Amino acid sequence: MTDHEIKNPPTPDAPRATVLGVVMARAGSKGLADKHTLPLLGRPVIDYTLEHVRSSALLTSTVVSSDSTGVLQLAARRGFDVLHRPPHLCTDIASVQAVMLHALDASEQSGVRFDAAVILYGNVAVRGEGVIDRAIQHWCDTRCDSVRTFCTVGKWHPAWMSHLRGDIVEPLRPGSIHRRQDLEPVYLHDGAAVVMSRDSLLRGQATPDDPHAMFGTDRRGVETQMGETIEIDHRRDLYWAEAVLREQQEQAP
Repeated sequence: MTDHEIKNPPTPDAPRATVLGVVMARAGSKGLADKHTLPLLGRPVIDYTLEHVRSSALLTSTVVSSDSTGVLQLAARRGFDVLHRPPHLCTDIASVQAVMLHALDASEQSGVRFDAAVILYGNVAVRGEGVIDRAIQHWCDTRCDSVRTFCTVGKWHPAWMSHLRGDIVEPLRPGSIHRRQDLEPVYLHDGAAVVMSRDSLLRGQATPDDPHAMFGTDRRGVETQMGETIEIDHRRDLYWAEAVLREQQEQAP
């Protein structure tokens, strides 16, 4: 399936959902400074997310929310709408929910009312092909509160984790499972995409102390493969992403 072959597209008579993509790219980072503008195979890290956005057929419009001059200038050169994020939303304790509400409000000033909004982290340099539209399409099909992308945790399974009390090992889940194949699958949100209905996102205004209010109560997921999504938070993530992108280039027809 190509980027623009969307499963179950709307019929000609059906109204198409208006979906706002919000590329989030805060300048500060405790793990890796200026990670969104660092070079990755000769391109800024955020350029890959902008490319993923361009490949989407279901995003109605997209805005890049940032306090980084470099990010905003790059996004504007690429033809994207940009939003200068205010200082109080640029701290490491500012919630994603608050940033999304700011972006939704600013984007609707033009008179467009969006049915849903999508979180797209600018430091996710590698995403599976068509994953943004898969998540949006699942929301369109279910009209749930939110859809997130999830991958299996593999060997990092809670059944194999422990507390260390000094040097005393206390299993998190006591048991005798020793084969990975026997573990019940457990999933972790991988950061590739988060889709929320407008109504669900607006719950965050009513309950700002709950940073997960935007997910609503009817929370759905689409599965991705482990390692399919690579988020750049540390220097080693750059090397991993570079290796994966090089392999993709070599395998491309």
